Amino acid sequence: MAGNIAIIGAGIAGLCTARMLRDMGYDVSIFEKEPDLGGVWSSSRRYPGLTTQNPRETYAFSDWPMPEDYPEWPSGAQMQAYLQSYADHFGITPHIRFSSPVRQAEPLPDGSGWTLTVAGPDGAESRRCDWLIACNGIFSIPALPPFPGAERFATAGGRLLHTSQFTWPEDARGRHVLVVGYGKSSCDVANAIAGISASTTMVVRHLIWKIPKRIGNVLNFKHLFLNRMGEGLFPWMELKGFEAFLHGPGRFLRNAMLASVQAVIARQLDLKAVGLDPGTPLETIARSTVSLVSDGFYEKVASGQIGFERDAEIAELMPGMARLSNGKVVPADLVICGTGWHQRVDFLPEAVRARVTDAQGNFRLYRSMVPLGVPRLLFNGYNSSFFCQLNAEIGAIWLAALLTGRLRLPAEAAMAAEIDRRLAWMDERTGGKHCKGTNIVPFSIHHIDELLRDMGLALPRRTRIAQWLRTVRASDFACVWRRFRQRAAG
Repeated sequence: MAGNIAIIGAGIAGLCTARMLRDMGYDVSIFEKEPDLGGVWSSSRRYPGLTTQNPRETYAFSDWPMPEDYPEWPSGAQMQAYLQSYADHFGITPHIRFSSPVRQAEPLPDGSGWTLTVAGPDGAESRRCDWLIACNGIFSIPALPPFPGAERFATAGGRLLHTSQFTWPEDARGRHVLVVGYGKSSCDVANAIAGISASTTMVVRHLIWKIPKRIGNVLNFKHLFLNRMGEGLFPWMELKGFEAFLHGPGRFLRNAMLASVQAVIARQLDLKAVGLDPGTPLETIARSTVSLVSDGFYEKVASGQIGFERDAEIAELMPGMARLSNGKVVPADLVICGTGWHQRVDFLPEAVRARVTDAQGNFRLYRSMVPLGVPRLLFNGYNSSFFCQLNAEIGAIWLAALLTGRLRLPAEAAMAAEIDRRLAWMDERTGGKHCKGTNIVPFSIHHIDELLRDMGLALPRRTRIAQWLRTVRASDFACVWRRFRQRAAG
């Protein structure tokens, strides 16, 4: 079972994929463009105030728990240290080549592998691999809006950055800062610099619901949203069992539950008083992602420490200021944008990209991992969810099953039909806001269940029942890799 596998990216997906495939006897190399591992948790792109959105027991790998002295919501630095400990323990670190971006990946003419052009400190070099697995993730290419006047703004000394490029809070000291966006990264950054900047103003085009870590200042949000019941409140493609009841005869219960949570959150955050009531139902969180409240954020908005321009965007940047779409002109020395990411695979040739994505740029991947008609190319981590690390870990096991012949794919026509069905459903339920087909929020557990069924490794029934009533823990899935290894050995 010899095989030389190249993995692009040393984030969560790249690390667990390397671990599983090394355990199965493959020769694995990871090419990481940053000087350290961690992906979104890398120190080279870690913005001030970054923490996990998940409590630690839900965001660990299944058989590698986080240190007991970690807080419930670990910091970005703690997450990177945790991932480094995972890589060290499972022998992955020596197989990572840092500061080595893959500039180009060309399929071999006979379909037997790939030739990579890898940049490095000593110049570019060519590498051959039998399999290429893209684990660079969907949060690796910052998306900055093309603001009119940006060049003049920069020439006059202004700075325009993505949140992932704003890694040193002192850069905001004494400066007038505009923070664009209302996602977690934007709110975290505004919250972190409000005390040292000359002014901090958020410019927000659309309001979304933010979820407190403790709803009503009492109940940890994980008990409502990070279990099968919480996931079942939103309609999956195929409704069965209790979920069919919740969205059928029992819909009044489901609606009442969401309405009561919405009312509690609105009162707790005093949204109407601060003018930040989204004016949409809470269930719209299923169209993108749950965004947790940054500690103290709404208090700073209420006190005026964080300024807020809602239903607005930057119309033009000028030296030392910005004109907004609502007609206001505000001071601006530094503009920080939490405006999302481009989902692209620029290292692939155009002909290959045309097979991997459709005309709209949506990724056409069976089970979020297998492109059609492209030999020996796979993906992992292209399934952003509430449990990114679990989706990536179970995905890595699924890939190990595929590569070792313990999993057979359906016919290509059947996979294409399934991809079409999935993308159409995503478009309908999110209004097209699904990160080019890579965002499976809030259906993390449903996706994991699909992968486990494919492998014949479904969780024990008692565990699945328990997960309806309590938080889904990473350790619930520790049995999966163990059972797979036992099958492989047997």
